[in-house]
Amino acid sequence: MAIKVRNVGHVVLKVQDIERAARFYRDVLGLKEVARGNFGRPMAFFSTGDNHHDVAVMEVGADAPRPQAGEVGLYHVALRIGTTLDELRAAKAHLEANGYTKLRLTDHRVSQSIYLDDPDGNGIELYVDADPAIWRDDPSRVASVGPLTL
Repeated sequence: MAIKVRNVGHVVLKVQDIERAARFYRDVLGLKEVARGNFGRPMAFFSTGDNHHDVAVMEVGADAPRPQAGEVGLYHVALRIGTTLDELRAAKAHLEANGYTKLRLTDHRVSQSIYLDDPDGNGIELYVDADPAIWRDDPSRVASVGPLTL
């Protein structure tokens, strides 16, 4: 019998500079920094407020290679920011005001998304959910992708 996974608990990302990463996740994305620690490497922990932590970053050093397209590894981490396009528009404006202009906008039908890279090249998806009936009635709709204009 397979294990029953109930939800994704948190993600830990490797970064070159913990202070630079903390500024992004705390000051740009608005996650609350809840702790710092050193477990052989400096770490910072962030929460949406619903969990003890949702995202953590681990410093691996300035000389660590950045993620490369086409290699095995994590593609992106998706963070739900709401349920309306107005919330997504506000996020886009905030990102642009903070110098993040290399944004990719996508309509997945079940959700609408902004894709960007964090300062270390880790893929981040900020998304809003569409009506859940879209995927409950037809789960295959999750495999939809199209352009989005905000």
